[in-house]
Order: sequence, then C-alpha cells, then structure tokens
Amino acid sequence: MKIYCSGIGGIGLSAYASLQRAAGNDVSGSDRSESALITDLRSQGITVVFDQSGASVPADTDLFVYSEAIPADASERKRAKELGIKQQSYPEALGDLSEGYETVIAVCGTHGKSSTTGMATRLLMHSGREPTVVVGTKLKELDPPSSAASGLRGAGGRNWRKGRPKGTFLMEACEYRHSFHHYKPSIILLTNCDGDHFDFYGSIEEYRASFVKFLQQLPKDGVVITHGGDPDCAAVAKASGRTVIDADVYPFISLRTPGRHMQQNAQLVLALADVLSVPATQAHAAVGGYAGSWRRLELKGILPRAQDDKGVPVIDDYGHHPKEIRATLDAIIAEYLGKRIICVFQPHTHDRTLKMYDEFVGAFRGVDTVIIPNIYEARKDIETAKVDLEKFIKDIATKSGVRCIDGKSLKETEAMLRGDMVKPGDVIICMGAGDITNLATALVGPKI
Repeated sequence: MKIYCSGIGGIGLSAYASLQRAAGNDVSGSDRSESALITDLRSQGITVVFDQSGASVPADTDLFVYSEAIPADASERKRAKELGIKQQSYPEALGDLSEGYETVIAVCGTHGKSSTTGMATRLLMHSGREPTVVVGTKLKELDPPSSAASGLRGAGGRNWRKGRPKGTFLMEACEYRHSFHHYKPSIILLTNCDGDHFDFYGSIEEYRASFVKFLQQLPKDGVVITHGGDPDCAAVAKASGRTVIDADVYPFISLRTPGRHMQQNAQLVLALADVLSVPATQAHAAVGGYAGSWRRLELKGILPRAQDDKGVPVIDDYGHHPKEIRATLDAIIAEYLGKRIICVFQPHTHDRTLKMYDEFVGAFRGVDTVIIPNIYEARKDIETAKVDLEKFIKDIATKSGVRCIDGKSLKETEAMLRGDMVKPGDVIICMGAGDITNLATALVGPKI
C-alpha cells in the first residue's frame, strides 16, 4: 500500500508512519521544517519533503493520512480530494491499525499519559509480551538496536515499536477533538481528567463526558484502571458501567525519576500487571527501572559556568497545564533540595492561558525566578483573544511569590541565562509544549 502523511513530523503521525513502513508499505510525507523525528523517518527509508502545496502528493497514493494540525482547506488535503484518494485523520488511521490485535491497551488522561505509557512499555517488554507501541514521547526503551546509550535521564529513543503481529498493542490515547473515540481498547488506564483543550470542549462536563464515552467503547468484559481516590476519575469510571480497578491500593515504589505524580502513574501500571497476571516481583523490577523519557523531566545536560566546574543542570519538560507545572516543580524542588530553581516557561496557546489564567499565575511557588520568553501560538489561525503578557508576568510574581521576567524571545532568554543571572549551584528547567525545547538544547550545545 502507498501511504502519504501530511504533517508527518508530528509525534503521533511519525510513529504511525514508521509502523506502516516497518510493515512493508511505501510511506512518504510532508512537514514544515526539519526535526530529529524527521531525520529518523528518513533513516527508515521514508521520503519527507517540506513542500505542502499539494504538488508532492503522488497520484497513485492509496491512503492520505493527515495530522490533526492540518486543516480541511490545506492545499494537500484539497489535492488528495481532487485525486480521489481516501483520507483519514491520524486518530482514524491509528484506530484502523490497532484493529485485530488480541489485546489493545490505551492510556488516557489530562496529564501523565506518556510517562504511564513508558512504564507500561517496560512492563510489557520485560514480561515477554513483545508489544507494538505508539507513545507521545521518545523512550530509551525503544531505541533502535544500534543506538548508543547517552547516560542522560530521558535522552534518546523512539516513539514507536513494532511488536508481535496481532499480539498486544499499547497506545497513548489523546482526548483532543474526541481523537480517542476512534480506538477500541480492551483495557484502559485513566490517569486523571482535570480538564484541558477548552478551545474545543465547551465545559468541564463536556470534557469528562468525552472520557465516559471512550470508556464505554470497552467490551463488556473490558477493564478500566484508575485512581479511586480521585473523585473525578471515580465518577467517570463509574458512569462508564465497566469493571473498574482501583490503582490506589497498590504501593508507591522507588523509581529512577522523581515526583509523587510519577509514583501514581506507576500504580496504574502495577494494577495492569495484575490484570495481565505478571508476578509482582517482576512488575516492580520492570516499572521501578523507568528513568524518564524525552521532554519529561529530561536532564538535557549541563550549562557550563567558567567559575564552576560542575556547571548548571538544564532540565527539559513538556508540562504546559497548571497541574503538570505544579507536579513537575514539586519533583524538581525535592530532587534539588536547597538549590535555586530558574524556570523558563513558554505558555502553549493564548486560549489555554486565558481559560486557566488563575491556575497558571499561582503554579510557580517555590522557584526563585520565572522567565516567560514568549507565548507559543500553536493555533494562531483560530485564536482571537490575546494574553496581556505584561499583566501575566506581574500576576505570576504576585500570586506565586516569585521574581518573574519578560524574556522577550528564546534567543534573548538564552543570552540572559548565559549571562550573570545564573549562579553556581542553580538549576534551570525549560517548560512548555512548544519550541522551548530548542532553548534547553541550545543551553547545553550550540547557541540558537
């Protein structure tokens, strides 16, 4: 089959493209710019172009798959329609790909999906189930065989794995635009459902109703694993009418990545081990070995300081929701007890920032300095309201009790951090779902 993927560099669609290529299909695609994911796709024999005019869509394409970021009026989608090519969104295509597997395990929730999927990957691999995996981050456990170990927490890896045909399929299931309604799992791990994506969902009730509908797609003998002590999760799970397993009865175990939220994610996977009849000692060893993943509390490297041979740790994290920020900062503060924490936070979209404004401005307690370099405008084509950045910075300073600075841009923020602001013994954490990750990379390597 000949498959063309529009927006192929996305964390989800790139995994789908890789699995289809590994299955022997002819896969190509397009995106806007170069990235590590695209470099990896090319290494697999997948052709990627940066022309999204429609001219690169082969006329003999059997299936055109598009990222959720590609709108209906995009040139490539119009061209595919003109050519009469079957079109599917990434979630639709992933749903089709997962059909026919003996066991489909989906990890859903507002936060913690990728880390929980990472732990579940370790459990399934170490128990010999040879899973096929699609995850929204890169896992060291999914490194190609020739990859060299880096030694840094969370570095390296891939976001997919081709496992035993029609055996176990493990997927990260996103709720945005009801994406997960295209999946038909037999087991669901629900991390939490605090609420997000209010550019799409009209209310928290509508958001949670989408989770209820997803859980109801389980077969009658399907299982929901969640935290019974979380009233929102408990209510959603009960409303689904499916069998519910309370992960909170499982112990907190020692992990190689910090944070109470990580231990809670691990509880879900220990419960999964019971469902799959994996012995507890084997499960504890597999899950306890989880050491983080790409952009999840990832120790990116060290910012060298002339006056300090040890340099300053630089951590990269994907957190872009107030509760994610709080959980991540609590973990960092505990791990680097007594150290001065400098947090560079890039808000992800004006809409999310405005709709969770009060939660955001109070989320940075306990750090020394917060720097806001810019707002990542992932949906600027549909956003109308804009954040008053000057007020946002002042409100963070007041509500979180920290120093908060306008970084003006990623490049200017980098210059600040390379200057006198950072002292020996400090810790820098770069947070956000946008291109803030480039700053973390630049601080430990070449300048932006």
